[in-house]
Amino acid sequence: MFGIPIFVCALLASGSSALAQLNHSVPAYGQSAKHCSERTLIGDYGFVAEGALLPAPGVSLQFGSVGMAHFDGNGNLTWIEHTVIAGVLQGPGFGTTATGTYNLDPDCTGTAVVNTPNSSTPLNLGLVIVKQGSEFHTVLDTHAITSVFTKVD
Repeated sequence: MFGIPIFVCALLASGSSALAQLNHSVPAYGQSAKHCSERTLIGDYGFVAEGALLPAPGVSLQFGSVGMAHFDGNGNLTWIEHTVIAGVLQGPGFGTTATGTYNLDPDCTGTAVVNTPNSSTPLNLGLVIVKQGSEFHTVLDTHAITSVFTKVD
């Protein structure tokens, strides 16, 4: 009769100990074990960007873009894009090139600044690295445009 409650208490105690060990092995936010750097992004990435440009209160223009970007592993990038805004092709299509810089923090978050002839101001992007650098996601600071970049093998 006393054997079952003792067994259950022992099982619960060992489970609590295992959970405590598991919780200590997972780094807290901001203490990631990932250790990203500019070298995390190196090579060619295809991208798609979608959303809305918000040029004035109450005005929303559909935005879509695809392209190919190259990251040099040292904080510099170039890309070629095909962008459509409100149903109108911008520039010569895939002839539109852009240049920029990027910075990554050890927790695999970062920023990029891109200069494209399709924008009168530089594009300021927040980004997060996923899938060990084979993919990353961005959001444009001033509009409702998100993008996904996928490494080209």
